[in-house]
Amino acid sequence: MSKKINLFANLKSDFASGLVVFLVALPLCLGIALASGAPLFSGIIAGIVGGIVVAFASGSSLSVSGPAAGLTVIVLNAITQLGSYDFLLLLKL
Repeated sequence: MSKKINLFANLKSDFASGLVVFLVALPLCLGIALASGAPLFSGIIAGIVGGIVVAFASGSSLSVSGPAAGLTVIVLNAITQLGSYDFLLLLKL
């Protein structure tokens, strides 16, 4: 028989630690968006969505994720070749 796990048992401390991690990762997310030629808001959204997706997809109680600086050159090159960030977003649809 499997043991039932209460995901919300440590919600107060999990929220506080998640907020600290977000505040630490925020400048890196903004810097990578700026270096990629993308709007700064896209860096914030990518950081939030990436953190949530990794937290649920990893299946681990401990996980670390963050922006990948290596993708900066790839995104910048794509935006440059396409002419604008909006065209890059259209390709993802």
